[in-house]
Amino acid sequence: MQTQILIHMKKLISLLAGVLLLSGASLLAQDATVRVHDAGTGITIPAEIYGQFSEHLGRCIYGGLWVGKDSSVPNVEGYRKDVFDALKALKVPVMRWPGGCFADDYHWMDGIGPQEKRGYLTNNNWGGTLEDNSFGTHEFLNLCEMLGIEPYISGNVGSGSVEEMAKWVEYMTSDAKTPMADLRRANGREKPWKVKYGIGNEAWGCGGNMTPEYYSDLFRRYGTYLRDQGTNRLFKIASGASDYDYNWTRVLMKNLEGKGMAGISLHYYTCKGWTGSKGSATKFTDKEYWWTLAKTIEVEPVLKKHIEIMDELDPSGRVALLLDEWGTWFDVEPGTNPGHLYQQSTMRDAIVAALNFDIFHKYTRRLKMANIAQVVNVLQSMILTNETEMVLTPTYHVFEMYNVHQDAEFIDSEVLTAHVKTERECAVPEVDATVSRKDGEMHISLVNTDLKKAKKVLVTFDEAGVKSILSARVLTSKDVHDYNDFGKADVVKPVAFKDYKLTKAGIEVTLPPCSVVALAAK
Repeated sequence: MQTQILIHMKKLISLLAGVLLLSGASLLAQDATVRVHDAGTGITIPAEIYGQFSEHLGRCIYGGLWVGKDSSVPNVEGYRKDVFDALKALKVPVMRWPGGCFADDYHWMDGIGPQEKRGYLTNNNWGGTLEDNSFGTHEFLNLCEMLGIEPYISGNVGSGSVEEMAKWVEYMTSDAKTPMADLRRANGREKPWKVKYGIGNEAWGCGGNMTPEYYSDLFRRYGTYLRDQGTNRLFKIASGASDYDYNWTRVLMKNLEGKGMAGISLHYYTCKGWTGSKGSATKFTDKEYWWTLAKTIEVEPVLKKHIEIMDELDPSGRVALLLDEWGTWFDVEPGTNPGHLYQQSTMRDAIVAALNFDIFHKYTRRLKMANIAQVVNVLQSMILTNETEMVLTPTYHVFEMYNVHQDAEFIDSEVLTAHVKTERECAVPEVDATVSRKDGEMHISLVNTDLKKAKKVLVTFDEAGVKSILSARVLTSKDVHDYNDFGKADVVKPVAFKDYKLTKAGIEVTLPPCSVVALAAK
């Protein structure tokens, strides 16, 4: 208790010092102060916070990740080479597959064996398109293995069976002589894969429209029969709540804590609801820009509330929280299939991504994973493709600029800044920040949400501070509506940043309007 009081007193003193700095701004005339408590927290930011989600939806898999070995599109064992290389550079830690809602219609045995003998189905959830199962278990797990990605399997809990999924786990992970392991070997894979994460998806919705009480009992069945095989240990994730459904979390924590549930999921989208127009991804007013940012940072009180319930019912912190679907959801691009959820990504989406990471880092005591929806060609994607070209989105660039925080020590900080009020309860900070340390380097990420004004920011330190800036980059554009497209792939991209200087007070930085800045210091 005394330690906690001292920590709170230290923060209070730091805040007061920051207020005095702002009030005496005639010295530097800064618009914001970032106070860095560089003594450290000892808390590591899990790399899995930077996870991806790949669903059989639109052109995420086919034409996105997979073109097949016989394709005229350059490929690596059937994986589209430009996308493969882009994901390798992104250092993707974990990827969720095959859904989403698709998972609850998916029967894994249709997607193994010779391509010409695989079953097919209609994708009832997403556009009614034909699914030929040419991308199945081997294709996904081999991709993960080649890129060093931890696979996260969403099983068919909605329309499948415990037996079906138990056999899938055996097929993927058993190194013994078992029927499913022998079937895997017959299909060309001798060694088992390592599969850490699984079970289901949205049991409250497209995964079966279940009640939390019913789902709790069903999860116990799955938890019983999805046995660990050999040295593989399955981290079993229960289908958690959507957004503000705190009762779902409470019921599952009451009924499943200590019953094989290692984690509980949560879904939170930045959108205007599930009926009517969600607005354009590229054509929006300033008012809509601020509304979007306010909606996205509302994830923080949502995380707090779910974590409070988990802390109450699991004070030892054994069960992890995983935000395995998040991101912006706007109307599809004109002329595209409404069921394929293809949307562009502007500088607004880049700011959304950065603000979310700044929030996620603060809650990793419980929050152990986050998976943006989705990796290619769907919603707030990293990558867009057509038949011959690939485009990296502004969101991709934020993930790349922020991946220095993976497995780094979280450094606590306070941001003293003005806020913009909107129609929503959450006011948007004009300046935001996140700080971490790894291998002797400190990484400082700064965000200016203001559409028109540059912001002078002073970054100060409690302890030793920094002696030199090793690198500095900025992601911004002339217009918040700017985006990268085929034939114009580099409209929004990171460039070298020079508008900073080291002083006795700390680091003085001038952030351009609507920008994300990454500093590496020592």
